[in-house]
Amino acid sequence: MTTTVIERRWHTTAEVAEMLGFGLSKTKMLVLTGEIRSAKVGRNRRILPAWVDEYVQHVTADAARWSA
Repeated sequence: MTTTVIERRWHTTAEVAEMLGFGLSKTKMLVLTGEIRSAKVGRNRRILPAWVDEYVQHVTADAARWSA
């Protein structure tokens, strides 16, 4: 028998907030302003893991520029 592992493709706003160590309202604001990309699926927003990584890279690049 073969076991298939299904990886999560989407994250909720609450999951992303927890991953980043932010509050839910801050994360929702980042989504609304487009700083974190998201897709609307039905009535809900979903965020790809790559989009979370994109946001973190953007923030760290800005921080590196200011500390140089």
